[in-house]
Amino acid sequence: MITSIAFTVYPVSNMERARAFYEHVLGLHVSSNYRDIWIEYDLGGATFAISTEEMGHTPGAKGAVVAFEVSDLDAFVHKMKERAVCFVTEAFDTPVCRMAVIEDQDGNHITIHQRHT
Repeated sequence: MITSIAFTVYPVSNMERARAFYEHVLGLHVSSNYRDIWIEYDLGGATFAISTEEMGHTPGAKGAVVAFEVSDLDAFVHKMKERAVCFVTEAFDTPVCRMAVIEDQDGNHITIHQRHT
């Protein structure tokens, strides 16, 4: 029986550059570091990881997308624009949320998400 998602991981081509983006631009905090090839960030009961380890996946390959929940989408979008982050999709509304899509330097898409109250 599956009980939860253990982690989501994005392959990255340059760990130093990726860490600068995820930690200094997005503001994530490292929860685990395995030999500087696998970095984990615990977020609200889930784990997001980045890795340079060869796992048969290509950095920036189009496929699964992680969505990070934020408390104030407009403020977060503003901060990302100040930091010259590339936007794939500007903020838009759905019946259940508002979201925007940005990308890291490898082209991995990251959805920034805020549920409607």
